Order: sequence, then structure tokens, then C-alpha cells
Amino acid sequence: MKVSAQYAEEHFADLLTAADSGEEVEIARPDQPSFSLTLMKPVPKPTVRRPRRELWGAGEGLVTLPSDEEWKKMDNEFADAMLNRPIFPDAQP
Repeated sequence: MKVSAQYAEEHFADLLTAADSGEEVEIARPDQPSFSLTLMKPVPKPTVRRPRRELWGAGEGLVTLPSDEEWKKMDNEFADAMLNRPIFPDAQP
């Protein structure tokens, strides 16, 4: 469909409906290039994937592991808590 610029200004909603239904709308201006109003297909957004290698060393210096002596101390404290403490410490006889 070919329309004038004045008609396009007055009936823009109708032209959008026509373009939405697949019709190509040409808007002509006197002594100037014309415009084309068409429905564009949506372009899918590219997914950005960061390489896994960027994650290596991400937490460097933030986590420290206990030494062997600290592990043994924690093991002994846990064993003592499991074996030598009452099952229900708040229970009254």
C-alpha cells in the first residue's frame, strides 16, 4: 500500500495494523525518498557464555584449610561431644 505522508500522520494506527498483518506500507513524500513500514522479525539475543577457566582461582586467599593438628583437635572435640555428654542435657529427672 502506498500512502502520502499526510495520510500516514492522520492514520498511523491503521498503518501499523496493516504492517502488523504483513502488508508493506510505503509512505511517499513529494520530491523526496519514500519510507517503508514493515514488520521486523525479532532477533534472538545471543547468549553470553563465559569460559570456565575464568573461575579458577576466583576464591584464592579467601578460604584456608585447617592444619593437621586443628583437624585432630576438632575430631577429639566431636568424639567427646558424642560419647561423653548426656543425650538430653536439659532434661530434668
